[in-house]
Amino acid sequence: MHTLWKGSISFGLVNVPIKMHAATETKNFQFNYLHEDCHNRVRYIKKCPNCDVEVKGENLVKGYEYEKDHYVILEQDELASLEKATSRSIDILDFIDLKEIDPIYYQKSYYLSPEETAQKAYRLLCQAMADTGKVAIARLTMRSKQHLACLRVLNENIMVLETMHYPDEIRNMEVNWDHVTPTETELAMARQLIENLATTFEPENYRDELREQMKELIEKKIAGESYKVTAPSEPGKVIDLMEALRASIALTEQKDSIEEQIETIEEKIETKEDSTNNKDIKDELEGQSRQDPEEKSKKRKKAKGA
Repeated sequence: MHTLWKGSISFGLVNVPIKMHAATETKNFQFNYLHEDCHNRVRYIKKCPNCDVEVKGENLVKGYEYEKDHYVILEQDELASLEKATSRSIDILDFIDLKEIDPIYYQKSYYLSPEETAQKAYRLLCQAMADTGKVAIARLTMRSKQHLACLRVLNENIMVLETMHYPDEIRNMEVNWDHVTPTETELAMARQLIENLATTFEPENYRDELREQMKELIEKKIAGESYKVTAPSEPGKVIDLMEALRASIALTEQKDSIEEQIETIEEKIETKEDSTNNKDIKDELEGQSRQDPEEKSKKRKKAKGA
């Protein structure tokens, strides 16, 4: 795994040399802008409108606009001097409970792996944090920015660093709900709907359907084939909240019923050793589900008469 950054975890007098790796990756398709007439890629140039010349990289400097069209120039050595000698250190500040951190603070995830000489200290820190159920709040400097971070243990033996927003980077959104009060019936039905949809989190159940369609579109275009996009169905307008809740609950209960029937079929098949009997059971159950209601009624009457 590619190393993005090297440093050390520092807590108390303990120093654990580590390497940082990206824990996530973006799967988005990257597009280039082409000239429509010739399909050649367009080139972006840095041009000074005052001098009317293209500016090369070595002639660029960083400036901060403190008022309209007025800049203060910051030299590279001045910026570098702001990074302290501890810039290669992940300094642990506090240990807290993970549930105390609202997810809105998280930015990006990184894996931390130990240098060969620090494996025991790394394992010690992982195990101690797992045993206490604590995560660490830390600070580090990376790419000319000082980050707040959360260190936590994944699967009991991998250290994960989550960069975080500072409190003043979280925007405040004010909402006044004093004029909106759901009824107890509406709340009860909403809770029931949530309970019907509640399940365990299994990441493999979720896919980026738009990316899959984009991939299919690109592959068909490369092969010279046409691709028809199916227009999504328009969502119905919610006229009556109670009716919408009732309909939603009915849909979830219908889904649960179908899943239970499938599970019953699978269980009956699994309990039979003979493959022929397995097929007969499945055909019988599928036949029952397709059987006409009048036919079922006749069979019941015939059974009672016997």
